[in-house]
Amino acid sequence: MAEQKPSSLHIESRLSEKRLFKPSKIFSAAARVGSAAAYDKLYKASIKDPEVFFAKQAEELYWHKKWRKVLEWKAPMAKWFIGGKLNASYNCLDRHLDGWRKTKAAIIFEGEYGDERTLTYQQLHHEVCKAANMLTSLGITMGDRVAIYMGMTPELVVAVLACARIGATHSVIFGGFSSEAIRDRVNDAEAKAIITADGTFRRGAVVELKKNVDGALRITASDTLTGCPTVENVIVLKRTGIDVEMVEGRDHWWSELMKEASHNHKAPAIDSEHPLYILYTSGTTGKPKGIVHTTGGYLLGAHLTTKYIFDLRDDDIFWCTADVGWVTGHSYVIYGPLSNGATIMMYEGAPNFPTFDRFWDIIERRKVSVFYTAPTAIRAFIRAGDDHPNKHDLSSLRLLGSVGEPINPEAWMWYHKIIGKGKCPIVDTWWQTETGAIMIAPFPGATPTKPGSATKPFFGIEPQVVSKEGKPVGANDGGYLIVKKPWPWMLRGIYKDPERFEKQYFTEFPGLYFTGDGARQDKDGYFWIMGRVDDVINVSGHRIGTMEVESALVGFSGVAEAAVVGRPDDVKGSALVAFVTMKSGAESSDEIKSKLRNHIASEIGSFAKPDDIHFTDALPKTRSGKIMRRLLRELATTGNVKGDTTTLEDFSVLEKLRTVEDEE
Repeated sequence: MAEQKPSSLHIESRLSEKRLFKPSKIFSAAARVGSAAAYDKLYKASIKDPEVFFAKQAEELYWHKKWRKVLEWKAPMAKWFIGGKLNASYNCLDRHLDGWRKTKAAIIFEGEYGDERTLTYQQLHHEVCKAANMLTSLGITMGDRVAIYMGMTPELVVAVLACARIGATHSVIFGGFSSEAIRDRVNDAEAKAIITADGTFRRGAVVELKKNVDGALRITASDTLTGCPTVENVIVLKRTGIDVEMVEGRDHWWSELMKEASHNHKAPAIDSEHPLYILYTSGTTGKPKGIVHTTGGYLLGAHLTTKYIFDLRDDDIFWCTADVGWVTGHSYVIYGPLSNGATIMMYEGAPNFPTFDRFWDIIERRKVSVFYTAPTAIRAFIRAGDDHPNKHDLSSLRLLGSVGEPINPEAWMWYHKIIGKGKCPIVDTWWQTETGAIMIAPFPGATPTKPGSATKPFFGIEPQVVSKEGKPVGANDGGYLIVKKPWPWMLRGIYKDPERFEKQYFTEFPGLYFTGDGARQDKDGYFWIMGRVDDVINVSGHRIGTMEVESALVGFSGVAEAAVVGRPDDVKGSALVAFVTMKSGAESSDEIKSKLRNHIASEIGSFAKPDDIHFTDALPKTRSGKIMRRLLRELATTGNVKGDTTTLEDFSVLEKLRTVEDEE
């Protein structure tokens, strides 16, 4: 989240959406929350007395020792379930072993090349206990930090839960980061060990993970300092079989350490406010920002939101496609589903390898019932064409989810019609790394949905749209999204930087959490996220959220995806520049550009017409699927990119975009 101060001007919102989709009677009848009235009753109770409400909800977890006080709040610091002790790993594993779930599949894994494994809860528990003993044998104790830099294999889940089990704070580093980015994060966290792999498979190639770790640990250019002086041990999983350098005394093979480790391990009671993990946000400028989440409150949030927003059932196959290197993977690949005793689908590779139907093939073969992915992935699938999903039987799906950024209404409709076949509720979820778990989303059995809206808040969450002065704005007026009260799964700080924590999140609106997002709330109380405040552009006195312009572009026939940025303009202040990818077979021409401009004028207003429209085969994205608008902004402004491109998935995209600009 960028450290951005809101302007005193409001944000204009011109797009309207009148389509409404009510939950089916069949779905509602079996849902955990089956009506709007039931949701309203629970929500009002959670807001009226959140301490009583969350104390009752927290009883769903296993506590070694009950708390003596539910909440202590002195902005910006919150403490939840004070004095309570529990263990996140125990809640995800041990408590499921007494009954039939011990033989239930916890993880169904598929590698990019088709290798597969299934781990039951009993088997996963066995592996996590061995890994916990492995870490202990290397001198890792409660409170130490452990960095994890791995591909999406079951051992990544094992490593995370083993750290949680012994009270070592884990810091998962996304497998697409470079040596420099690893070094920054490891050093900031002062990690005592790194768990990695020789490599992982991605689009038919090997990503050399151990090589990147070696680069982070190597003596620096000055030849006087080690790259990561706090690291004592590196544990290496043999995944790809490529040759790697192993430093004697420091580097250890995962398999050899695990062979020696006992599978008996008693999970200790850990304080509710003990740091469970540090996760560095994917910002590409400045010092890495380590978001701290604690054990009790965070686990409760992941548990409850998974249970209610995905209406989770014991027979569900739950597939969140996010990498565990991001917060979505923490909450909805590991902690949320496993604390609920769910079966998770885990896939190592890219969604378009070897072809664009890989996801749909997996859903058909594995009978996935709940599917949670990002709008950018959805738009990429749209561009590839309907033939890929249409040749697969997707009838096992009963619920779809969207995460990562606001979803354009037309992308929502495609998701609804082509993937959900018109029968699956869509839960469009808004939340952040900082919030820890879902904050605003539909309850699928209770909330009528509007394409593009995250709809209503989760229990105990009190969001509000305000002006720069902190005053509530009118219905459908754009403003700044804040959260009025603390919630159990909120961040507890930025690691080692309390001043930055307070300044960034609690200074603009004193005592209130500033999300950094623009939003509006319609007359029905539904929230519409308008994108980052950073992405609000002043065009001739109109402050426009780029998300609305992008949504209008995607609403034009033939457009698969669009990204809109601003560049300086002497007359208008800022000019809009649009980068557009067309659906397979759709025409791109000067005539289409003119039609797109006119379409924007009719949808939003003539002031929102893009000055420049560039057609491109692809947009620059991170491996988590987010469009890197900062790079597009640099390209539109200077014709070049000088900033950090560490998280960029496909570097050829930038060169192609430069070529497009040169040709125009």
